[in-house]
Amino acid sequence: MVGIIWILKLYFIFTVVVMVIYGIRHYIFTYNRLYYPQRKYCQDILDTDVFSVSVVIPMHNEEAVAEGVLQALLRSDYPKDKLEIIPINDFSEDKTQEILDKYAQTDKRVHPLHRFEGDRGKPAALNEAMKLAKGEIIIVFDADYIPARDLVRKLSIGFLDPQVGAVMGRVVPVNTSKNILTRLLDLERSGGYQVDQQARYNMDLLPQYGGTVGGFRKALLMDTGSFNIRVLAEDTELTYRLFCRGWKVSYANSAECYEEAPESWEVRARQIQRWSRGHNQCMWRYFVPVLKSTYLNFWEKLDGMLLLCIYMMPVILLLGLIDSLLLFFMDEMHIIAGWLFLIFLGAYNTFGNFAPFFEIGTACFLDGARQRVFLLPYIAFNFYFYMWFITKGFFQSILDLITHRKATWQKTARFRQEKGGTV
Repeated sequence: MVGIIWILKLYFIFTVVVMVIYGIRHYIFTYNRLYYPQRKYCQDILDTDVFSVSVVIPMHNEEAVAEGVLQALLRSDYPKDKLEIIPINDFSEDKTQEILDKYAQTDKRVHPLHRFEGDRGKPAALNEAMKLAKGEIIIVFDADYIPARDLVRKLSIGFLDPQVGAVMGRVVPVNTSKNILTRLLDLERSGGYQVDQQARYNMDLLPQYGGTVGGFRKALLMDTGSFNIRVLAEDTELTYRLFCRGWKVSYANSAECYEEAPESWEVRARQIQRWSRGHNQCMWRYFVPVLKSTYLNFWEKLDGMLLLCIYMMPVILLLGLIDSLLLFFMDEMHIIAGWLFLIFLGAYNTFGNFAPFFEIGTACFLDGARQRVFLLPYIAFNFYFYMWFITKGFFQSILDLITHRKATWQKTARFRQEKGGTV
C-alpha cells in the first residue's frame, strides 16, 4: 500500500510539473506576441512572381456549402492562367456531384474529381488529386471555408522563400453569433492563431501546417511519399515530415479564411475526438524522429515535442484528477491541496485550441474585440468537455498503434442552410 501511495503522489507531482511547463510556454508566446518585434511574412516584403497553383477541396456530401467555396475561389484575384480548382467529390450521395459539374461547365478553371472507388477520406482524396494537379503549389481548403479574393495570392507568395515547404493562413469562424459554442470556438481560434502560431513563427520554432487554409510544394510531398491514409491528421503528419527533413513552415497571419464552426456540442465532440486520435497517431510516429533529427536545434526540438504531446495534456490532467481523488480517500491529501488545485490548473490552462485564457485575451486585444474577453470564464467549461473526448481519441490512437487498424474518416456536419456564400 505504501508503494501505491508513493506512485500516486509522484504522478500528482508529475502532473503539476507538466502543467507548469506548458504554462511557461504559453506565457513566453504571449509575451513575444505583445512586446517583441513581429517577424514579417514574405508577402509583406515581396509581391512579384507567381506560381502555378492547384486549389484542392475535398468534399463528401457537401451540397450545403459547395457553392460557397467555389464562388469565392472564382472571384479570386489570382491570375486565371496560373490557377486551377480541383473540387473532389469523395463518395458523395447528395447533389455535390451535380453542383461541381455545373461549375465545371461555366469556368474552365474548375476540374472536378469524382471518386467512387478506393479508400474514402481526406488523405486518400488528396493523394488521388495529386495525380491530376498541374500546379507547383497545392493549396487546400475544406468545403465549408470561404476564402477572400486575395487569399490564394497571399498563401502562394510565401513559397518565394526556398526554405519554405508549407504555408499556413489564419482560420476565422464566420458564424460566431449562432450560440455560445460558436462564440467560444471563435475565442479558441483567435488565441491559437493570432498569438500561438504567430509567436512560434516569430521565434523560428515550429508553426503548424493546419490542413486547410494552407499550401505545400507538390514536388516535396510526392518525393516523400504522399499522404498516409492510415493517419487522420494528415496536416500534423506533413508538418513533422517537413521539419524532420530540414524544411520550414511559414505562417501568414494576415491571410484570413472564414470557416463554419460547429454549432452543436455533439458535432464538436466528434471533431475534437478525431483531432486527438489523428494527432496522437503522429506523436507515436514522430516522437523519436524529432529527437534524432539533425535539422532541428534544441529549441525547435523542445517546441516540437511539446506540440506533439499537446493532445496528451487533457489525458494527463484527467488521470491527475483521479489520482488526487484516490489520495484524498486514502487520507493522504487534503481536498484543497488536491482536487481543487487540479481544477484550478484546468481552468488556468483552459485547453480549447490549446491557447490558455491569457493568450485568448491577448488575441482579443490585438483583434480590437475587447468585449469578447467577458466570455473567457466559460472557456474553462470547454476544457472539461474536451477532456473526455480527447482522452477517448488518445486511447483510440493506442489501439491503432497496436492493431494496425485503418481509421475511418468522419466528416464534420454542416449547418449552413443557404447555398452560396459571400466574404
